[in-house]
Amino acid sequence: METDPTSDSRSRFCVMGAGHGGMAMAAHLSLKGFEVTLYNRSETRIEPVRERGAIELINASLQDIESGEAQIHRVTTDVEEALENADVIMIVVPAYGHAFLAEKCAPHLRDDHTVILNPGRTGGALEFRRIIREHGCTTDPIIAETQTLIYACRATQPAEAQIMAMKNSVPLAALPAYRTGEALAAVRAAYKQFVPTDSILRTSLGNVALLFHPAVMVMNAGRIEATHGDFEYYLEGITPSVARALEEMDRERVALGRALGIGIHSARQWMYLAYDAAGADLYQAVQKNLGYRGIMAPPALLHRYILEDVPMSLIPMISLAHQLGVETPMMTSVACMCSAMMGEDYWSTGRTVESLGLAGLTSRQIRRLVIEGEPGEL
Repeated sequence: METDPTSDSRSRFCVMGAGHGGMAMAAHLSLKGFEVTLYNRSETRIEPVRERGAIELINASLQDIESGEAQIHRVTTDVEEALENADVIMIVVPAYGHAFLAEKCAPHLRDDHTVILNPGRTGGALEFRRIIREHGCTTDPIIAETQTLIYACRATQPAEAQIMAMKNSVPLAALPAYRTGEALAAVRAAYKQFVPTDSILRTSLGNVALLFHPAVMVMNAGRIEATHGDFEYYLEGITPSVARALEEMDRERVALGRALGIGIHSARQWMYLAYDAAGADLYQAVQKNLGYRGIMAPPALLHRYILEDVPMSLIPMISLAHQLGVETPMMTSVACMCSAMMGEDYWSTGRTVESLGLAGLTSRQIRRLVIEGEPGEL
C-alpha cells in the first residue's frame, strides 16, 4: 500500500460521485492509505462497489500509480452519512450536479469541512457558496475548486476504474482566496499535484474544457453520429484545421482574462504544464499527449461534453465577457450550434453573471470579491 508518511491518520475523504473521475479518485485515495467514503445519488452505480467492498484500479499510464483492489470504507446514497465522518469532501460530478449537491450538503456542512469541486468548471465555487447559504448553511466550511480533473480516466467495468494519466500540476483556489492555503493543507498528503493559484478567477478562466469538449464535439458531430464514437476523440478528432479553430476560440478566453486583470495560460501552454506535451502549435501538443491515447469519442452527442460544458463553461464565460465588453464570436458560435443540435436553450439554463452574483460588477470589484470575500458580498 502506497501510504504517504506525511499523511494525517485523521484525514478522511468523501468522494461524491461514482462516475469516471469519482471511481478513479476513490480507488486511488484508498490505495494511498486514506479512509474513503463513496457517495452517489443513485444506487445503481455504486451497488457493485457496495457488494465487492472495493474498486479495482488499473494503471494504464506510464506513471508510478499503484494498481490493485482498493477497499472502500463506506458506500452510501445518504448525504448525511457520507459527510459525518469526512474531513475532505471531493465533489467529482459534472458541473450541472453542483447545485444539487450544494443543496443536499448545506444542512450537514461543518466549519472543519473542506469542500473541493473537481473541477469547478466556470464559477463553480461561487454557485456552490451561494446555494449552501440559500439553504440555511450557517457554518463556514472551506469551499475550493480545481481548474481541471486531476485524472484522465475511465470507469471501465462495474467496480473497476482505469487511470490513463495524472496531470503534473492542477491549480486550486478557494473562495475567498485567502483560504487557499487551508484547502491545500487539507489535501497535501494525498495530492502534491495541487498547486495554489491567486483566485477562482484563474481556475474558472483556466477551464480549457470549453475548447476540448463542446467545440470538438461540434466539429466532429457527423462523425460521432455516423460511427457511434468509433475513433480516438482527441488524437483523431482534433485535426490541424480543428486545432486552428480551437486556438481562435482560446484567444477569446485569454482576452477575457486580460479584461479581468489576470494572465492565463493558452491551451497549448496548459498542455505542456499538465501533461508535458509540447508542440509548436496546439495540434502538435495534442498529438504528443500520451494521456490522450486510447480515449475514444462519445458514442452520441447526448454527452456531458455538451450537457455540462456548454451551460457550465461556455455560457458563463460568454456572459462575463459580455459584461466586460470582450467580444466572443467563436465561443458564441459554438454555444449556438450546440443549442440548435441538442434542441436546448442553454442561454436560459446556463450559469450567468446573475446566477453567480457578479452582475453589474466591474473587473476591479469582481477581483476584490473573490480575493477578500466578505460574507455579505458573496
